[in-house]
Amino acid sequence: MNEMKEIIAKMTLEDKIRLCSGANFWETEHMEQYGIPSFFMSDGPHGLRTQKGESDHLGINRSEKSTCFPTACASASSWNPQLLRRMGEAIGEESLHFGVDVVLGPGVCMKRNPLCGRNFEYFSEDPYLAGVMGTNWIQGVQSKGVGTSLKHYAANNQEQDRMMGDSMVDERALREIYLSAFEMAVKQSQPNTVMCSYNKVNGTFSSDSKMLLTDILRNEWGFKGLVVTDWGAMNDRIKAFQAGCDLEMPSSGGMFDENVKQAVEEGRLSESDIDACVERIIRLAWKARDTRIGISDGYPLDVEAHHNLARKIATECAVLLKNENEILPLKKTAHIALCGAMAETVRYQGAGSSHINPTKLSDLKTAMEAAGGNVTYYPSYELSGEKNAVELQRAVDGAKEADVAVLVVGLPDAYESEGYDRKHMAMPDSHCELIGEVAKVNPNVVVVLMGGSPVEMPWLNDAKAVLNLFLGGQAVGEAGADLLYGVENPSGKLAETYPVSYKDCSSSETFGINARQVEYAESIYVGYRYYERQEFRYGFHLDTD
Repeated sequence: MNEMKEIIAKMTLEDKIRLCSGANFWETEHMEQYGIPSFFMSDGPHGLRTQKGESDHLGINRSEKSTCFPTACASASSWNPQLLRRMGEAIGEESLHFGVDVVLGPGVCMKRNPLCGRNFEYFSEDPYLAGVMGTNWIQGVQSKGVGTSLKHYAANNQEQDRMMGDSMVDERALREIYLSAFEMAVKQSQPNTVMCSYNKVNGTFSSDSKMLLTDILRNEWGFKGLVVTDWGAMNDRIKAFQAGCDLEMPSSGGMFDENVKQAVEEGRLSESDIDACVERIIRLAWKARDTRIGISDGYPLDVEAHHNLARKIATECAVLLKNENEILPLKKTAHIALCGAMAETVRYQGAGSSHINPTKLSDLKTAMEAAGGNVTYYPSYELSGEKNAVELQRAVDGAKEADVAVLVVGLPDAYESEGYDRKHMAMPDSHCELIGEVAKVNPNVVVVLMGGSPVEMPWLNDAKAVLNLFLGGQAVGEAGADLLYGVENPSGKLAETYPVSYKDCSSSETFGINARQVEYAESIYVGYRYYERQEFRYGFHLDTD
């Protein structure tokens, strides 16, 4: 564009450098003298975490109320790309309502190991499934004129020491497993931005990697948008310019500016590298401005319609893992002992930067009662996962008199979050004990799981049915009641392997051992690929019951 070239030619070197770093936590620089507007970004992949006041990237400060859709661990289990497109369209509409120009999602990182604390935010251990779901989500959001940010590029598979870790992965695994979903999404949906990750890949920080950001992303895949750092992921601004990393977020207060200017003046950095980044930033800023034209009075938001969509998605996501003697669906005339504090205070999303302030929230207890069920509720354990002996005994006594015991268990809030990894695959002892004790007095046990990652199930034989609701978003209570009472049929399928024991995982001996030098010794044998290979090599039959 001639106009853009003319603008860049007029800009001082200092202004070019300043434009390539955020103005604040969520916005880019606004340079009125050059006709360059700012654009506003917001988390996250399953709803908006729009902050207009104090800002953070860990979900600490409060955000505007937005629809909290099921997290990626749940939505992938629908195996329904059109649902992801519809979710994207709804998030795009809410973005227009709140003045968000770019939504920071989706996350298509692979689930290399079930202990990664952020796995709830990713789709699958399979790159094709993650790529299809991510592509449709992007197409949905961008159909509304709102930008997206495909993340976290690349090989970002742990939270422990995520800003210092080095993912040491062979070429085949990198290409076939860890880059494949990104490649599909870029080629089929052209996200407006790609977010580079904190970690190193084979010794080079993602923000400094010309191989990742230019050679592969732009030259091989044909990416046309801009590369933005994860918040605080900038390592070396000079190397980043040379690699093709366009935008540093959030603002670093100009801490790199003088060094960059000096590098240009000394011939260590070409100004043309900076110009290329500036051009991509201006292009997106102009696109955002054009989208905002005509909706200055606010884009209308149908809160109820989006809640109903969240309910539909949550219903299609749920996976029926076991149903012995067709104990499900439940009869509304049956006396149900509903046990577990998470039946009333549901886990519906993960913690961290994707934490949404929902427009409304349904719980399983209220939804089952509203459906006309004969339900008696027993908290059974503390929300933290700690045992409460008194409440446990009350639950056991109540279950003894009930027709069916529905036990809501899984992973409490503190067990999985952005920023740290899980230490094991076990549920709290109090949850396992609840199942064991109730099964002694009532043979009709239905387990409802809430959590964002696989758990070990030593209690599986004690349950006649297991319904996995994952982290099903703000309508998970209503969706759960619909499924338990047979209003809807559970049609989801697992998007990741649930091993019997953590030691069965192909990366169990390397994950979390040396978080700063992570050897991907299992290569391409991640998740089901590993288990199928073992079956082929040793001739045993995998028990799928």
